[in-house]
Amino acid sequence: MKDRIEENNLTDVEAVMKKFDRESNMRVWEGLPKRIVTVILACFSLFCIYVTLFANMLEQARMTSFLGLVIVMGYLLFPIRKTHVKVNTIPWYDILIMVLGAGAFFYYAINANAILNMRLAVRMKDIKFTIIGVIGILALIELCRRCVGLPILFVAGFFIVYTFAATKYANPVPRVTSEIFYGDNGILSTPINVCSKYIVVFIIFGAFLERSGVSGFFISLANALTGRFAGGPAKVAVISSALCGMVSGSSVGNTVTTGSMTIPMMKKTGYRPEFAGAVEAAASTGGQIMPPIMGAAAFLMADYLGVPYSSIIVKAILPAALYFMGIFIAVHLEAKRLNLKGIPKEELPRFRDLFKDTYLLLPLVVLIYLVCSNTRTMQFSAAVSILVAIFVGVLGNVLNYFRSEKKTGSVLEAAVGKNGGFSGKSILDSLEAGGRSCVTVAVACGVAGIICGCITLTGLASKMIAAVVAVSGSSSILALLLTMICCIILGMGLPTTATYCIMASTCAPILIQMSIPKIAAHFFVFYFGIVADITPPVALAAYAGAAIAKAKPMQTGIVATRLAIGAFIIPFVFAYSPSLLLIDTVWHEIILLSITAGIGIFGVASGLSGFLYVNMNIVERVITLVGGMLLIMPGVKTDLLGIGLVSVIFFWQYTRHHKEKKAARLS
Repeated sequence: MKDRIEENNLTDVEAVMKKFDRESNMRVWEGLPKRIVTVILACFSLFCIYVTLFANMLEQARMTSFLGLVIVMGYLLFPIRKTHVKVNTIPWYDILIMVLGAGAFFYYAINANAILNMRLAVRMKDIKFTIIGVIGILALIELCRRCVGLPILFVAGFFIVYTFAATKYANPVPRVTSEIFYGDNGILSTPINVCSKYIVVFIIFGAFLERSGVSGFFISLANALTGRFAGGPAKVAVISSALCGMVSGSSVGNTVTTGSMTIPMMKKTGYRPEFAGAVEAAASTGGQIMPPIMGAAAFLMADYLGVPYSSIIVKAILPAALYFMGIFIAVHLEAKRLNLKGIPKEELPRFRDLFKDTYLLLPLVVLIYLVCSNTRTMQFSAAVSILVAIFVGVLGNVLNYFRSEKKTGSVLEAAVGKNGGFSGKSILDSLEAGGRSCVTVAVACGVAGIICGCITLTGLASKMIAAVVAVSGSSSILALLLTMICCIILGMGLPTTATYCIMASTCAPILIQMSIPKIAAHFFVFYFGIVADITPPVALAAYAGAAIAKAKPMQTGIVATRLAIGAFIIPFVFAYSPSLLLIDTVWHEIILLSITAGIGIFGVASGLSGFLYVNMNIVERVITLVGGMLLIMPGVKTDLLGIGLVSVIFFWQYTRHHKEKKAARLS
């Protein structure tokens, strides 16, 4: 019976993933073909690791060979339609597109030296180069439609049409093709360069880390920390999703995987279905802003800004802490309002037992140390961490062998996974999963490069800066609001990586022009590209959570937006006060800022929840909200006024609560 329930849960999760996560709609391979595809994907992962660490080749040759392999992997995995369910079948036209598309990129890789030494005018006159470029671009775009979706293609299509309309060349096709396919500002620009050099290795590391058992450890740790308190399952969801989300880097994927466990627990405790789905969606989405991994876009930010990745991690700590603090407080207040209990103590894992599994954190500890030491490259740090993850998996097998009462086989057999657990097959599965996940990110980066190339070729960025400055009348707040709207609209249909690439090329320069610090401008667009996953009307993470919770999708999205309100407020704060990003500040200012901002988030969360000790009226809610927002904004005057407002409501609520309790006892 238990096995049947678990099987049904897995089926539900798979159905939700296929509906809301385009990456899950793949061809069905079974038997020998499946094993062949697995080996191909594993070899692709090994190629990525080898090239990023050891290969001494031209950057253009490295990137085009990487994209050629991505085209091969992509057409092996993704069918032309979602409804394509034939087992072990790939149509002839997919093979043709795959061969031609991959061939175009491989041709560039083989002839990279000659192409780079060739003048633009000569390349434009040779129709062969135009045909090869057009084939490569179209194959990449079609693969993007299959694995990423149409929204990014609408954006890319708009920019391509604008480029042809805006260029005044007699024969624009060779020129545009040459710039986008062969140039340094098109497909082979920063997004795909960073993806092929850094992101893929970290994605593969994430696949190994998940299979080492760390996700289960995070969930158990969250249960041990908060499960026994009021509304425990929701607090477990917040902590576990924050920890697991920074590894997965996918809002929808994290919502579905951790939500399949936490959402039913929340509903059983007494939370409304819409609230349960929203908590999981908001926490899972926030995983991408959680150091140290922060999803793929953070690596791009480090490259765009020309700063070490460790610097990005440090600056992201306080905003991420405030974000999750806001969600945590909101679920606590909701639990108090509904008088919900925690999970019985006897059903929770014990810290004594969890301590024995802390070795699972070793890969993350090694990664953080290497990245923050700045003595090694990021890709080297990830590669070493992969080896540590394999070691941890093998160590886990050995420890489980000695812990089990009934020991079968030898210690050596346990180490290599003969008794189950992490094994050679686990390593192969990790490499396969890493290669599979790399395809979608790489394709999104490639198409984002097309968009960036169009913007560069037409000079659209400078025109947009002039237009926004003219519309906003030099008002930075209006420019920030317009940028926020653009990021959310784009992010509703695009992966975070692609959204950030586009906004970093278009909107971040606008904010910098409006005297917003450069790093704050990039963090601003980064944040709003992420929260688009929980912002209606296209809140995919919230809708995935609603599907698991059997809740109303739109209402779940609205609740998720309320819970994640910190992500909508904090970017405006650090745009005006970069000290929130630990810029130009000292340690005692950081401590004071953390305390006041934390109280401010408490005020905002309680004001939006409408509950502290008892239900708030509209006046109390407004005062608490205003006080909380004043506290989040750094400054002595705003802090004093904010503390005053929040304190008044706090003591008023406390007094009302005790009066009501006293009246209840007397009656």
